Amino acid sequence: MTIVFLIQAILAIALVLCIIMAGAWLIWRHTGNSGWVDTTWTFGLGAVGIAAALVPVPAALGPDTRQIVLAGLIAVWSLRLGLHIAIRTASISDDPRYAKLAQDWGASAPRRMFVFLQQQALGSVPLALSIFIAAQFPATALRPRDFLAFAVLAAGIVGEMIADSQLRDFRRDAANKGRIIDFGLWRWSRHPNYFFQWFGWLAYPLIAIDVTGIYPWGWLALLGPAVMYWVLRYATGVPHLERHMERTRGDAFRAHQARVNIFFPGPRRN
Repeated sequence: MTIVFLIQAILAIALVLCIIMAGAWLIWRHTGNSGWVDTTWTFGLGAVGIAAALVPVPAALGPDTRQIVLAGLIAVWSLRLGLHIAIRTASISDDPRYAKLAQDWGASAPRRMFVFLQQQALGSVPLALSIFIAAQFPATALRPRDFLAFAVLAAGIVGEMIADSQLRDFRRDAANKGRIIDFGLWRWSRHPNYFFQWFGWLAYPLIAIDVTGIYPWGWLALLGPAVMYWVLRYATGVPHLERHMERTRGDAFRAHQARVNIFFPGPRRN
């Protein structure tokens, strides 16, 4: 892969993601429900990821088996998560995380939300790029490491699905109103859905990195899990939800924080 080809891929990914998130802004302005932002982002990143996975390796006649399997798993991830968020969004009037931002921004909220979503688009470029880098690995034959990577990505999808299902069932029970979920995967992490979301992105450097030096671009695939971890743990994921739970659950949530790990699953603290 040449540097020119890589730059062209980065620019194309950035342009498409910026257009997608401009669309998310328009949907937010039309509906007043910022929950559609995450729905649009998930479907949009999924579409860009599928396209990035299927770009033929230079001199190849078409996508190879590795690329096709990757595209299929990315499609499953995007459809599963996107539909989950869409169903949740249809049942609420607004997403509390974005709503709080808009409230804090006041009259400048439309302009600042647009800038924020464009920043989110550019921040997503390393995610799609890690998919592209993995898919461009210059060997058509599948290796044991590829099968391990497929298993990691599948485990991330399944783990996130289980965590979301457990939380959905918890919220549906009226007896749990005002309570904090503390069973299943949620017993070992305060945000197991985010953990498994991040975990799946480890598949791409697992495919792309080759210590023999035949594919030096492979190290760029580390950007995917690194950026996803930062976004979920320190940016738009965990911090906003933690503050929301502290406001709405008070001392009960602070006691929960003292017992359960914030991100990585681990033993409970008594």
